[in-house]
Amino acid sequence: MKKNFSKGRGSALALTAALIFATTTFTSCNGATAKNKKAEEEVETLFAVNVQKMTPGNLDDYLEFGGDVESSSSVSVYPDMAGKISSIQINVGDMVSRDQVLAYVDASRPGMSYSASPVKAPISGRVTSFSPSVGTMVSQSVGIAQIAKTDELEIKISIAERFVSRIANGQSAVARFDAYPGVDFTAKVVEVSPVLDTTTRTMTAKLKLDPVDPRIKVGMYAKIRLVTESKQNAIVVPSTAIVTREGKPYVFIVSQQKTDKEPARVKLTAITQGITVDNKTEISQGISAGDLLIVKGQALLNDGSGVNILNVAE
Repeated sequence: MKKNFSKGRGSALALTAALIFATTTFTSCNGATAKNKKAEEEVETLFAVNVQKMTPGNLDDYLEFGGDVESSSSVSVYPDMAGKISSIQINVGDMVSRDQVLAYVDASRPGMSYSASPVKAPISGRVTSFSPSVGTMVSQSVGIAQIAKTDELEIKISIAERFVSRIANGQSAVARFDAYPGVDFTAKVVEVSPVLDTTTRTMTAKLKLDPVDPRIKVGMYAKIRLVTESKQNAIVVPSTAIVTREGKPYVFIVSQQKTDKEPARVKLTAITQGITVDNKTEISQGISAGDLLIVKGQALLNDGSGVNILNVAE
């Protein structure tokens, strides 16, 4: 009987020891888990971003138009007498000088004979058209040829009324032609009409290529990009870099460079915007040359956020 009591007491002691070990182990595990969780919470989230170093640049605002290439001086040629074309002295495309004979007209009639009457060029230039052929009847009221000064070309454009205030003499432009894709030709506004067409409500303006280019021909269609406002040495940023907070425009710039102990950090900066052209915006206040602007990855940032800079562009 005594032996059985000792055996039961030993079992109870063993069970108690096991419970104490299990409790200690469980408490230790819970403590380690809590410590690890706290450490994980202390790890800061870094946002991957691309930045651009700000440098002064130029930004041109512009309007686009279509226009026709014309000769700055073009005249029609009329014969002095009615009759038949007896001979033609030139071909279309020839350069002629003033008073050069282009053709002869025979005014003779049955029973009446006349000397051939010469048709002379009223100006020097290039023959751009000559409609009659030998034997064709002509009269003094119908032009038979066209002469133009093709070395002095101009581009005529029509400007809608809402853009009239933005057009002035001397403005620069870029002209493009389907015949020469990807090639830019420089031009300038040389004449602006003082009145508008009451039917179309448009104003006519003329531009000249500067310098003159022999590749451009009368009758070509030009696509004109007319510069109406130019900002020199301005801070220009991608429009997508601008974020709106509480209805106001801001950008993020790098305020602290990365160190061994601290990540790079950003600053939410208020800006004043200027003109916007082709997804590029002029910043008149808020950014200076040399600042590192966040241009990609800024949507989730807040003031003071830590960032991981992936790329720096000029």
